[in-house]
Amino acid sequence: MGLAQYADGGLFAPGKIASAFRTTSEEVARSAGLGRDAIQRKDRMRSDKTQRRLREMVEIVNKVEPRFGSALMAYAWYRSEPLPGFSGQTAMQLVKEGRSSEVLDYLDAVDAGVHA
Repeated sequence: MGLAQYADGGLFAPGKIASAFRTTSEEVARSAGLGRDAIQRKDRMRSDKTQRRLREMVEIVNKVEPRFGSALMAYAWYRSEPLPGFSGQTAMQLVKEGRSSEVLDYLDAVDAGVHA
């Protein structure tokens, strides 16, 4: 799914993301390491931190979607599959810790044939 399908008015929209992943906006916020107010208050929704975390989550899910055949399955992987080499942490846990670039690097390495 293209990034534009997750956005509204030039911003990542938790409601659109939630619809694609068949969950709630609150669950999307938690999955990105955000509090409920980050998606409920307009000023917080537009903040750099909120938009960055939503973007990071969407980028990772988009990157693995072709492997799983759907955004829903890619989101399930993001939330639940421990990544080798990261002490059993999931992509979601790493994003919450601000380590999304490490997840993307790991996925690039796997795509290049390097196994972690």
